[in-house]
Amino acid sequence: MRVFISRTILLTLTFSSLVAVFFYLFIDMTLEGYGKMLMETEAAEMPLAAWLVLTIFVISLIIAGWMTSSTRTKELFIKQKLENLYSKQEFIPSKKMNKQMNHSIEQLYEVLHAQRNSLRRMTDERSEAQDKVIQERIVQERQRLARELHDSVSQQLFAASMLLSAIVEQADEGPIRKPLLQVEKMVQQAQLEMRALLLHLRPAALHNQSLAKGLEELLNELKEKVTFDIKHRLEEIELSKGAEDHLFRIAQETLSNTLRHAKATEVEMLLIERGGLAILRVQDNGVGFKQDDGKGGSYGLQNVKERAIEIGGSCKIVSVPAQGTIVEVQLPIERGVNADDSGIVSG
Repeated sequence: MRVFISRTILLTLTFSSLVAVFFYLFIDMTLEGYGKMLMETEAAEMPLAAWLVLTIFVISLIIAGWMTSSTRTKELFIKQKLENLYSKQEFIPSKKMNKQMNHSIEQLYEVLHAQRNSLRRMTDERSEAQDKVIQERIVQERQRLARELHDSVSQQLFAASMLLSAIVEQADEGPIRKPLLQVEKMVQQAQLEMRALLLHLRPAALHNQSLAKGLEELLNELKEKVTFDIKHRLEEIELSKGAEDHLFRIAQETLSNTLRHAKATEVEMLLIERGGLAILRVQDNGVGFKQDDGKGGSYGLQNVKERAIEIGGSCKIVSVPAQGTIVEVQLPIERGVNADDSGIVSG
């Protein structure tokens, strides 16, 4: 409203000045003559001066209203464009705005778009860096926990197992011998659980080694801690770093399950390449389980299946009660190459 009144007053003064200049330049008359003409000439009982002022004021009022309305319409249109630029992140040039205005808003859109992309990229990079730091801390904490468990609880369990074995050997046949044997088995089972836990806590890091080399070191380390036989056949296979890490972790998960549940006397690990497939197979002669008794979907084996899927592979689990379990993961090395499953678990 203030702008409208200001424009009306300004236009009224401007038109009045123009009319005064017109009379001064084109009508040859003295000032006294101007006064008589404006004051004495009447139309509808009103002096000519009053008619001129009223007409100029009405015209100024109309023009000021049109200018205000037009400016308001343009402001609302530009506001809508800017809101779209902010909320919808889009800009479409309009014929209602001149080329300069379209060009200016388009430049603003390009700057905002570039800044958004830059901020998004910085956020993603910061998030990735934070995730990396968190993962490194998790790995360090798992290593620390594994060391402490190995140096304290694992050693105590070993000492208790040795002590119980000596007591059982010296104990005569009697009512006390059977409970001692049961306690000895419980301690031995706790040792297996502890070894499985330590194996699970070990980070899936190959430290710039090949998958075959890392698995060989893992099995050699495990042979020193368990009583059952471990056989292996490991071939060098060229895989991506992510695939190698996942397969290494799958081997850890499978061996951990074997230690905790299988009660096996023999375990065999196979890593070979056949028909364009990298094949990792872990087989034991343990107690096994029925495929429909729920163990096939246990947490450990479910992790194995999920890891296999994450790297584009497949996982097959075959188990027969009292005969053992086979866990096999097949990972395509090259696309479009059909696998030759001869000699490998199928079904």
